[in-house]
Amino acid sequence: MRRFAKFSLLLLAGGFLSAGFLIAKIKFNRDVRPILSENCFQCHGPDAKARKAKLRLDDKASATLDRDGMRVVVPGDPKTSELIARISLHDPDEVMPPPKTKRFLTMEQKNVL
Repeated sequence: MRRFAKFSLLLLAGGFLSAGFLIAKIKFNRDVRPILSENCFQCHGPDAKARKAKLRLDDKASATLDRDGMRVVVPGDPKTSELIARISLHDPDEVMPPPKTKRFLTMEQKNVL
């Protein structure tokens, strides 16, 4: 009976894997960059004339730079990343992207970031 139970669990787990129920490893260029490109690079991208807050999210060095004790992106530690805090806010003066841009992140996009 124990063998059957273990086998059943393996089949069930295999079904979840094949059905895509387990989260795949997130890759920056495949999963994150398109979200940033669509919603953030207009103000925080390569165009120096349009750039706000001297922040480039398309450049790892800029995105992870210590800015007076705050870092926009802290690889491996989203809880201390300012980017995660700002996309989660509800205050229209603080949330990113700003409402005036008419760009809004879905919950799925926020979860990927």
